[in-house]
Amino acid sequence: MTSPSTCGGCHSLKSFRVSAEEDGAMRDLEDSDAPPTPPVPASESSDRSEVDVSILVVSYNTREMTLACLRSIVSETLDRSYEVLVVDNDSSDGSFEAMQSEFGDRPGFEIRASAENLGFAGANNHLALDARGDFILLLNPDTVVLERGIDRLVDFASAHPENGIWGGRTLFADGSLNPTNCWGPFTVWSEFSAAIGLRSLFPRSEVFHPRGYGKWERDTVREVGVVTGCFFLMRRRDWEHFRGLDPEFFMYGEETDLCMRAIKEGMQPIVTPDATIIHHGGASETIPLDKMVRLLDGQIRLFRRHFSPAGFKLVYHVMKLGILARIAASELSRRLRRSDSDNLWAGIWRRRAEWTRGARTSTVLPIDTGSTG
Repeated sequence: MTSPSTCGGCHSLKSFRVSAEEDGAMRDLEDSDAPPTPPVPASESSDRSEVDVSILVVSYNTREMTLACLRSIVSETLDRSYEVLVVDNDSSDGSFEAMQSEFGDRPGFEIRASAENLGFAGANNHLALDARGDFILLLNPDTVVLERGIDRLVDFASAHPENGIWGGRTLFADGSLNPTNCWGPFTVWSEFSAAIGLRSLFPRSEVFHPRGYGKWERDTVREVGVVTGCFFLMRRRDWEHFRGLDPEFFMYGEETDLCMRAIKEGMQPIVTPDATIIHHGGASETIPLDKMVRLLDGQIRLFRRHFSPAGFKLVYHVMKLGILARIAASELSRRLRRSDSDNLWAGIWRRRAEWTRGARTSTVLPIDTGSTG
């Protein structure tokens, strides 16, 4: 099996293109018979578990934010040993070169460039193949670690080992709450409520928007349905057991899927307000239409995988009817305002072949029964 190109201990950077065999490795996390590439040293020990946490960062056209993120890791992670594995997802803004210039020679850092956009799941799975920490931390590139946030999150996980998935608190740059650090359980009711517009009408309601947790300010420790991938901690052995993120989800929905699979095996995601980051949010998405298409694609794949056949059909068809209703409402509003602006929902409908693919097929990753030891 072909192994992805890595820089090993030399800290030099190499571009790579994932072959079909490597894509299989990402999906299966299978062990290769070939000797592993030596990892970037984060400590003197060569024991793969001697590093407390492997921090995975996937960069895509967020050069300045990614640099700020990496700097904050260095300045705010003081107690725990760590390695930082970064892959640039074929950016066009010079992200790779900038990271190479500033961090290419720093011990504990490994920067890679992909010749194609692997997606969030595929890129993180690629990095995780070489992770050697006890924990794996997914950290978005548009984040800034505050007040030893990573140290505190790992400490929290060590104090609550039974939960299995841990997250912190996210703020906007102005210090106000960014509530997207976690979501409530993904259920037929939560998605039905969203599809018929109740979530939009009552965004603070725990009845009509149960995934948003109402008026909770994320200021207490709480078990949740989903810890989002911007600041997501899991033990490496559990990551390997669940075979990481499913690359069927190119972007959006992959961490929800992983959390739901973990909950089915007895884990319970949990968040703490004591581990805090700034999360700007959506920095790599510049075209709202593209974002909505990807979001809908991820949601429908989740419907198919985790809902009963009856629940899937209900939510799927109500979602499509809801989009048609929004098209009509947007068109009426546009005409009343005599506006020439494009109808976003009409654009989404025209591209429905892209976001309905998951309704026709959805696989489930097998469990690695041999990696939990």
